[in-house]
Amino acid sequence: MPGPVRRPRRRLSQPREQVLAAAMATIAAEGLDRLTMAGLGREVGMSSGHILYYFGTKDELLLQTLQWSEEQLGAERRAALARRVSARERLDALVDLYLPEGHRDPRWTLWLEVWVRSQNADDETRQRQLDLELAWHRDLVALLVEGASKGEFRPVDAERFATRTRALLDGFGTHLVVGLPGTDRDRARREVRDFLDEALTPPGDRPPPHRPGPRPP
Repeated sequence: MPGPVRRPRRRLSQPREQVLAAAMATIAAEGLDRLTMAGLGREVGMSSGHILYYFGTKDELLLQTLQWSEEQLGAERRAALARRVSARERLDALVDLYLPEGHRDPRWTLWLEVWVRSQNADDETRQRQLDLELAWHRDLVALLVEGASKGEFRPVDAERFATRTRALLDGFGTHLVVGLPGTDRDRARREVRDFLDEALTPPGDRPPPHRPGPRPP
């Protein structure tokens, strides 16, 4: 799940989209605890009943806000992956978009809340959540296959490698967003990039291992 909140550049003409944008902005500015139907209604000039007409429950509002947020980030991800640079540079860009900015990153805060609330969700809701994950997975798999076909990456089982890489990113991302001591974004990026270097760099392109010289007398 990936990155910071980025406000949409296009005009929000639909009431539903106005509510979703206001919900994300409230989470970014004040935190998830301050997000209420009444407060959203005041932000967009609707009654809380009107908002419930569109979403039914707060759980549904949160899931749709996450889906809307991922649509915004997905556009950025596709643009980054379409750049005419090496596969490795695009892979680094994907990692940067995936990881949270830091403690209480609003997008990741929302992601965690939606997942916690969905423990007893129905199959349709779980599928909608899975679709959010698969969008990242498919792009990562395609990039791994492309990089290997061009000789930039060592050939790997792209499906398995993408699953493991996302699990690594999710682990670091969760530590970052909850503010676990000893973890910051720069360290997480270094660890992930070291892992990718070790796993994907073709053998002939790897630098020789560092061998310490003799100790001075």
